Amino acid sequence: MAETRPSPLNGAYYGPSIPPHPQYHRPRRASPLGCLLCTLLKIFVPIVIIIGVAAFVLWLVFRPNELKVHVEDARLSQFNLTNGNKLQYRLDLNVSVRNPNKKLGFYYDLIEAVAIYDDNRFAFTPLPTFYQGHKNTTILRPTFSSQAVVLVGSATETYAREKADGFYNIEVKFYTRVRVKAGRFKSRHLKPKFDCDLRLPAPPSAGNSGPTPAFQRTKCDVDF
Repeated sequence: MAETRPSPLNGAYYGPSIPPHPQYHRPRRASPLGCLLCTLLKIFVPIVIIIGVAAFVLWLVFRPNELKVHVEDARLSQFNLTNGNKLQYRLDLNVSVRNPNKKLGFYYDLIEAVAIYDDNRFAFTPLPTFYQGHKNTTILRPTFSSQAVVLVGSATETYAREKADGFYNIEVKFYTRVRVKAGRFKSRHLKPKFDCDLRLPAPPSAGNSGPTPAFQRTKCDVDF
């Protein structure tokens, strides 16, 4: 009698599990742009931090104070608007520039003064360059003079009104190029501006022997 062999149930396999086939992924190549950005960040971030720390240390050491600028005296000896809106004028100023710092000096490599009336730039003069040491005051003496400058816009109406008031409002701006000296260190050029809004007594008219009002000392705005 032949031996009967048991048949597998439904053809299922009950042996040890078969591991899945390994899947291989090709590694992605880093983007050249991404690598460049990472390299730049690694270089520049430490530099920026070092510069910031150095600037803070310098500020703690030198404690810079703002320059003090005043128009000490001003004399408007001529200011006439003739037919054709031609301005004849002479304006003399004494301007003090004070460096209040104990450890900073200033090289004024360029300084120019501009006079403006009712939005009309009517005069310009260059001034001598100079070095200003610690705790020092320098006096500037710009003079503006001309006989034939044409004013435009509302200058005629403004002139008539201010002539009746006995005062002229003239703006004087100083444009500079300055280097800061701290010990042996000299900075790059900075461009501070001094802005002076002046209320000037009108020149005495012919036949008027009365006293001329005194000019009031005027503080100028300093903009670095």
